[in-house]
Amino acid sequence: MFETLCAIPLESDLFAQAIHPEEPIVAVGLASGHVQTYRLPAGASDGSDDETLASENGFGHVETAWKTRRHKGSCRTLAYSVDGSSLYSAGTDGIVKVADSATGRVTAKITLPSDAVTGGLDAPTLVHALSPQSLILGTDSAALHLYDIRDRGAKSTLTPQATHRPHDDYVSSLTPLPATEASTSGFSKQWVTTGGSTLAVTDLRRGVMVRSEDQEEELLSSVMVTGLSRKGTSVGEKVLVGGGNGVLTLWERGVWDDQDERITVDKSKGGGESLDVIALVPDGIGPGGKIAAVGLGNGALRFVKLGQNKVIDELKHDVLGQEGVIALGFDVTGRMISGGGRNVNVWGEKTWQDVAEEEEEDETPINGKRGLESDSDDSEEEEPEGSSEEEEPKQKRKKRKKGKGGKQAKGHGILHFSGLD
Repeated sequence: MFETLCAIPLESDLFAQAIHPEEPIVAVGLASGHVQTYRLPAGASDGSDDETLASENGFGHVETAWKTRRHKGSCRTLAYSVDGSSLYSAGTDGIVKVADSATGRVTAKITLPSDAVTGGLDAPTLVHALSPQSLILGTDSAALHLYDIRDRGAKSTLTPQATHRPHDDYVSSLTPLPATEASTSGFSKQWVTTGGSTLAVTDLRRGVMVRSEDQEEELLSSVMVTGLSRKGTSVGEKVLVGGGNGVLTLWERGVWDDQDERITVDKSKGGGESLDVIALVPDGIGPGGKIAAVGLGNGALRFVKLGQNKVIDELKHDVLGQEGVIALGFDVTGRMISGGGRNVNVWGEKTWQDVAEEEEEDETPINGKRGLESDSDDSEEEEPEGSSEEEEPKQKRKKRKKGKGGKQAKGHGILHFSGLD
């Protein structure tokens, strides 16, 4: 379904990745505390005048939009605002920073509340912009804080509007439920979370509404799927949940006490690999129908066709199997972006010619190479190097099978897609 267009080497381990909702831009948060954004070549589906992908016309390259040392300690999580104008980053320093996504300049800061039990630092695990008004923040202590961000200032000391604890363990994933037809804003007001071995649904105003039975397996990732077949009592909307044992479970919307179906994605000896991240393949890409892309703890990427409920293709983010896939998504052009270890890989859809050549030659696409860009002039955000070392092992334990990656190539330059002059 996809082939590697290029690989972006990173200077330290990737902890977070976010994809801009309206432009071909990807942001990364690193163990070193750095946040960096890359602009990918424009494509036909992003609204540009050029109807040919840069990877096809020979002029494609990836540029660094900006880069800065954003947090003292690792950058745990990233998220764009609904319109993409702001980028939220949260680190093990217990601070959430709101930055202009175009320049990287910080416009506001939020200090997370202390751990309610220990009184100490409660590091973030998840950030999600539910709407232009509401921001959700999850922490190590399993707290889920809700903020109204309309009145924030440059040095804001916002307090949460509400705090919920839908799980006994930290929230491992959050998926908004689509707004109902009765909604006047069009924005979601309910969301599904996974944490430990349970799934829960929380409402913006009413709090935690339902929590599933103990599934006796770790639930790690989730994504919403609509437009499925409406057979029997099915409403055609399900949440896919990735487990720690290689099994993908399907949950019917409105029936949250227990899972509806199971799809085995990995049958590795001694127990399946963890399904750490899930993303839906955009309509029009691949063989048709609803397809879920799943990132595994051993660096594999597998594609599951829903309805048939079977794996139809497999790729490798990390060919050595040492780095798990911790981030996965699609940009506005339909390119798949996977992250893990010290690499972000950009994938493009295979053409029929590509498929025919593979069948004849059985060759693996060669990754592109990229030089090291210079830092941005956002000097006021720079923090002393090395201050995050003590934070790194703790975050690594929260991500399975994270290992050491290769070092970035020296020198200046741009990232050319593989096979281009």
